[in-house]
Amino acid sequence: MVRVIVDRNLCNGDCICADICPMNVFDILPSAEHNNEDKSFAPREEDCIQCMACVSACPTQAIIVED
Repeated sequence: MVRVIVDRNLCNGDCICADICPMNVFDILPSAEHNNEDKSFAPREEDCIQCMACVSACPTQAIIVED
């Protein structure tokens, strides 16, 4: 099973992962733990095809994809 882990302390909420993901794995939502700042979430990680586009594109290196 693929796991998509987003470090929300590093995430800047710029939506690059959501824009680049061919499988629509990510949502950008306000995070209560981070003063309602927009952060990336991966609610559809089971759809991940491990293309690693999100990992490569994330400017803050906040995403890890592992199996």
